[in-house]
Amino acid sequence: MAKNNQSPTYTTIFLLFKDAILGKQQDFTSGSLRKAVFMLSIPMILEMLMESIFALVDIIYVSRVSVNAVATVGLTESVLTLVYAVAIGLSMAATAMIARRVGEKDIKKANETAVQVVYLGILISIIISVIGILFPKEILELMGGKPDLIEEGYRYTQIMLGGNITVMLLFLINAVFRGAGNASIAMWTLILSNGLNLILDPLFIFGLGPIPALGVEGAAIATTTGRGVAVLVQLIILFKGKGKIQLGIKYLIFKIQLLLDIIKVSLGGIGQFIIGTSSWVFLMRIISEFGSEVLAGYTIAIRIMLFTLMPAWGMSNAAATLVGQNLGAQQPDRAEKSVWITGKYCALFMGIVSIVYLLFATTFLSWFSDNPNVISNGSLCLRVMSAGYIAYAYGMVVIQSFNGSGDTFTPTLINFICFWLFQLPFAYIMAIHLNYGPQGVFWSITIAEVLIAILGIWLFRKGKWKSVKV
Repeated sequence: MAKNNQSPTYTTIFLLFKDAILGKQQDFTSGSLRKAVFMLSIPMILEMLMESIFALVDIIYVSRVSVNAVATVGLTESVLTLVYAVAIGLSMAATAMIARRVGEKDIKKANETAVQVVYLGILISIIISVIGILFPKEILELMGGKPDLIEEGYRYTQIMLGGNITVMLLFLINAVFRGAGNASIAMWTLILSNGLNLILDPLFIFGLGPIPALGVEGAAIATTTGRGVAVLVQLIILFKGKGKIQLGIKYLIFKIQLLLDIIKVSLGGIGQFIIGTSSWVFLMRIISEFGSEVLAGYTIAIRIMLFTLMPAWGMSNAAATLVGQNLGAQQPDRAEKSVWITGKYCALFMGIVSIVYLLFATTFLSWFSDNPNVISNGSLCLRVMSAGYIAYAYGMVVIQSFNGSGDTFTPTLINFICFWLFQLPFAYIMAIHLNYGPQGVFWSITIAEVLIAILGIWLFRKGKWKSVKV
């Protein structure tokens, strides 16, 4: 009897899962909040998992090339995080504004916003491409790369930065889909790009038939190609698809005031991520002082962490969409309740992951390297950072909820205090002056994330985000 009573529940969950990945529900301003969180979170979690698989696949193959190749990826990714900062900042504005317009049932304005967001992304990526194509060696040298590393890896840096438009548009167009409630479309485009990357990576890195072995440079070609194809599919869906956002020729004009509104909302988002990612760049610079083996261990550990941080990020994106749409529908209490529900689920997930990392960190690192120093430093990094995972969970959900409301200033202030005023000085003093080495950097990251969660929850409870206009 118990089995019969349980079966409808499992059937219901399966059907909801199916509807979620197919994108059956796009309006989340009414009905069950738990269902809304589930329906949005599932495709967003899968989307973010696809993004983290990019990182894992690259590092699995690149680690078979050389330690310098892994370190090159780490240094280049540190610089690319500045590109991500701009892309994510703009995507916050896109999600917040489009979710608000969808909540207000103003689809025409949502379409206009989507076009202007894409224009901004293209203009910014062109500037970054020029710098990346012309100065790859100088960038790696500035990041602390040694001459042999620079000579082996500069082409990777050149291609990744030169082709940053694929990163920029992939982020921005998926943000448009998420804001409209079409999270499943964002998920499927990343599945496509990951599938291509998985096939192309070994072909270009190790060579096959007429394709020469390009080493770490091949990883950049594979990743950029996979993302580029996904962007083309995104654009086709925007113009030819059946989602809420349907673009046409009439929308393809510059709307200066709307462009300025997007920039205004995105500045806070760009600012908060530039603060966070520039802090990450400086931390990488400190780590590079301890040699390529420590740098490689740190890089691998971060890639492994991303595999589980990205699903949590997906849940926090779900909270942002729920906040935006429900504020647009004049339901602030429903918006707030959705944040606490999402935060609880996210903390449960991250707590389980934390235990797994604490127990099996060395095993995970050994999958990527057989160098004892790389494994030792990487596993230490993984254990220290995972100790703060539950705080990460609530911090991410609350910060993204601010952004979903259009209040990008508060997270910027929180990041400034926790990253620049605390994390960087603490890491430098602990690692260099007090001779704690890389461990000092690892602890600075964990403690800073705990502070972000505490400040974020305190300010969120004050409720000023409910009155933000976008």
